[in-house]
Amino acid sequence: MTAESRAALLARAIAALRDAGVPGPERDARLLLREASGLSAARFSTELAAPPGPEEHERFSAYLAARLARQPVSQILGRRAFWGRDFRVTPDVLDPRPETETLIEIALEGPPRHRVLDLGTGSGILLVTLLAEWPEARGLGVDASLPALEIARENAARAGVCDRSLLQHGNWLDGITGEFDCVVANPPYISQSAMAGLAPELRDWEPDMALTPGGDGLDAYRQIATGLARILTPRGIALFEIGFDQGESVPEIFRNAGFCEVSLRHDMNGQPRVVIVQG
Repeated sequence: MTAESRAALLARAIAALRDAGVPGPERDARLLLREASGLSAARFSTELAAPPGPEEHERFSAYLAARLARQPVSQILGRRAFWGRDFRVTPDVLDPRPETETLIEIALEGPPRHRVLDLGTGSGILLVTLLAEWPEARGLGVDASLPALEIARENAARAGVCDRSLLQHGNWLDGITGEFDCVVANPPYISQSAMAGLAPELRDWEPDMALTPGGDGLDAYRQIATGLARILTPRGIALFEIGFDQGESVPEIFRNAGFCEVSLRHDMNGQPRVVIVQG
């Protein structure tokens, strides 16, 4: 009997993912099979007619089973690309989204900053990316999750910025001292009522504490706003990712806290994405 080719295996996987209602079945199946094969993108395309080896077949079967259970591809592979770098991700941290790169883009439009504070750092993508882009900067990442801080520490080491980054267990601005000229945060902002309607990849596989603070989803912004003036330098900038329906409510929170220069930036899809607060 002729062994099944990669192309045939791929076709069956796509059909299985499509039947299970998994979005983007072609993309995901191809990515997972290429990862299982260990081949480069170019070699993979030219060797689709060849059969996979036993170990490759076993790896791909495990990957496919995980995706059918709606585990995100980034968790299956253990990494996510963000601003040109690969970051380790696990179920202990929020899976970085392309839309979050809007925050980095805005930060890099201005002059290089020297003291960065990342609130709710998670995997460390914001802190690590900014420190990598600003070689003279130092930064502090704060998170209430100890497992998340371990992932952030690993990502800082991978990017070569661990000597310029400090990671601290804590809750938002509690216990934070000193001043920072760049504050960033992608806090939990999904309302409790919206949680049930999330895609399984979010609802079932990412930490609840990184998705929702409960209630109307705005508590993290309220907590940060009350202490932000204490740690933001006069010419500093604070950038906060928000949900698509929070383009009015979150700026109002910071204006009510006494900040006069508050603006909003949309992402590549035209959705409200980042609130900008000037010190």
